[in-house]
Amino acid sequence: MDGYRRPLPEPDRETRFYWDAAREHRIAILRCDGCDRFVHYPRSDCPSCGGTSLRPKTVSGRGLVHSFTITHYVAAPGFEDQVPFVVALVELDEQRGLRMITNIRDCAPADVRIGMVVEAMFDDVTESVSLPQFRPRR
Repeated sequence: MDGYRRPLPEPDRETRFYWDAAREHRIAILRCDGCDRFVHYPRSDCPSCGGTSLRPKTVSGRGLVHSFTITHYVAAPGFEDQVPFVVALVELDEQRGLRMITNIRDCAPADVRIGMVVEAMFDDVTESVSLPQFRPRR
């Protein structure tokens, strides 16, 4: 964990719950009390019904690769030893259209496929920050 050189999240009022859950190796997504829909990325109101009563709920961390790209170019310092890597849009099992951007790990980039079944894992990068990542489901 020492010497982590990549950008770190900067939690704010709307995202602190997400990063606190990640530190506990959980994925928490806001859920609207009005329509019961999950809302991600974190925001103050529900895009489905306009409700403003949103609460974090732990989700399963399971899903499918909806789309992905393999990154071969280092665009920011600290990623030199990571290329190539996969940036993916994963649709979580809890709700159609509930997607999050993440990395796919523990498999060769060439093996990633749309529709691949994946599960969450967490990269503990500092004492206080864990980054949600995904890998092929075991």
